[in-house]
Amino acid sequence: MENNILLESGTNELEVLEFTIGGNSYGINVAKIKEILPFVSPTPVPNAYPTVEGIYMPRDFIMTIIDLRKTLNLHQETEQDGKDMIIVTNFNNLHVGFHVNKVLGIHRISWGDISKPDATLSHAGMGVATGIIKISNKLILLLDFEKIVADISPETSLKVSEMDLLKNRRRCDLPIIIAEDSHLLNQLLVDCLAKAGYTNITRTENGKEAYDLLVKYKQEGIVDKKVSLIITDIEMPVMDGHHLTKLVKEDTKLSKIPVVIFSSLVNEDMRRKGESLGANAQLSKPEIGQLVAKIDELLLSE
Repeated sequence: MENNILLESGTNELEVLEFTIGGNSYGINVAKIKEILPFVSPTPVPNAYPTVEGIYMPRDFIMTIIDLRKTLNLHQETEQDGKDMIIVTNFNNLHVGFHVNKVLGIHRISWGDISKPDATLSHAGMGVATGIIKISNKLILLLDFEKIVADISPETSLKVSEMDLLKNRRRCDLPIIIAEDSHLLNQLLVDCLAKAGYTNITRTENGKEAYDLLVKYKQEGIVDKKVSLIITDIEMPVMDGHHLTKLVKEDTKLSKIPVVIFSSLVNEDMRRKGESLGANAQLSKPEIGQLVAKIDELLLSE
């Protein structure tokens, strides 16, 4: 199954693939999926992370296979009915396969219909659920696949080590707004930008929080003093980064604010969407060094 689903830009909608593990329903953004394959037992790797089943080479690339049952601490045995699948993903410039039991189908929904998990499910940013979707009488847990991979290899989320190369940077007080729903990545971004000299950061957890702040500044006539640049993820509950970009660029009083999309989903299709919406730059996680260079270019080149 190849991913050929394209959505219009800036509609605040996404396609979610529903799959099961141990009879429970979970979801993944279709934009992350490269293809879906029947499960084949991977080649074991000595001393691998406990949730890594092994490696598999379906064609011209080798990928790691992660057992989602173990990742989610579900102790039931996988369903032995021959329907197990591998969801092959492509994000953060990585190919990773996720072992699931059954693939049920695709739902087209609005980010506004996705509830953010409360602190009991994601305390201190440790949870692996980014949202909860209710369809009919069923709940689907939208999983944080970036965090699942980052728990195995932290540098896949942000190359924090690149910040050690930035020395004797001059402090810059120009105000930046970040829209990022991952508590962990939100804090890492702030910490990394602080090392790069950018200390005037306002954190928000989704596009709506960021846009509400922009509207407030606009009403108070202080946009120029409060916002010099916006950094936004794409995937976020309530309002995604593409819709935020669309609203900013269509507003005559906000449109001059540079918008940088910093997301694990920046591929060829997503780049075209971002360009059509007026994004000033689009960078793929985990390239934090490239992000700092682009911010320097947009804010300090004049």
